Amino acid sequence: MCDRPLGSAVVDVTSIARPVTGAASRFFSGAGLLLRGIALYVRSPKLMLLGIVPALISGVLYLAAFVALIWFVDDLAALVTPFADGWSTAWRTMLRVVAGAAILGLGGLLGVVTFTAVTLVIGDPFYEAISERVEAGLGGTPGAVEVPFWSSLRRSLADSVRLVALSTAVGIPLFIAGFLPLVGQTVVPVIGAAVGGWFLAVELVGAPFYRRGMRLPERRALLKADRPTALGFGVAVFLCFLIPLGAVLVMPAAVAGATLLARRSLGQSTERG
Repeated sequence: MCDRPLGSAVVDVTSIARPVTGAASRFFSGAGLLLRGIALYVRSPKLMLLGIVPALISGVLYLAAFVALIWFVDDLAALVTPFADGWSTAWRTMLRVVAGAAILGLGGLLGVVTFTAVTLVIGDPFYEAISERVEAGLGGTPGAVEVPFWSSLRRSLADSVRLVALSTAVGIPLFIAGFLPLVGQTVVPVIGAAVGGWFLAVELVGAPFYRRGMRLPERRALLKADRPTALGFGVAVFLCFLIPLGAVLVMPAAVAGATLLARRSLGQSTERG
């Protein structure tokens, strides 16, 4: 491994060949990377056990938080709609049901995105091992750099905080849009899945990019160069995370799939030699 410092990589995105297939095909190809990640992951029972532990810890914490949100959702809905106190019972109830649904939707969106960030921090050594195992089976990591553990953890935490802050900033307008009749219950969830999927993709590819000395700006630029593939992968992970216990069970496989996504975005092989 070379001793090039982290963050020193310079990436010419335009020099990397991009697929010429349609956006829909690339979207489903990206979703297929999660399935390939699951297949790669289940072949190693030891890594399966290690990978589930940090996700299980985060899962218990987030489940408790979401149950608390459901418990207090009526009070929160009333808190954000004080102007409806003087309305008739029927209209007030209808508005606060919509407000409650919007609050739960926002909580779910932020929960999915922050769950990934928190779990990656808790399980950094485990997920790094999974990602490295995947790359080793594909011929290794071209341009790898030596990254001290604490330095990697500190930078990963800083990037995660920035991504969570950005997802929160995007989530608030979606929360407000959730009050719109019909649109709030149809269009907004689709946009939420796309936004959440994008942030998940950017977050999950962190480990393979760090090994190459690349930080958040580089990986974001590379994923944008083939956004449909990144969205396909991220939305697939997002939907799996919405299933009860899905985040706990899928998280390690998502790390494996994200490693494939990172290699594809860099124009490197994702097939065994």
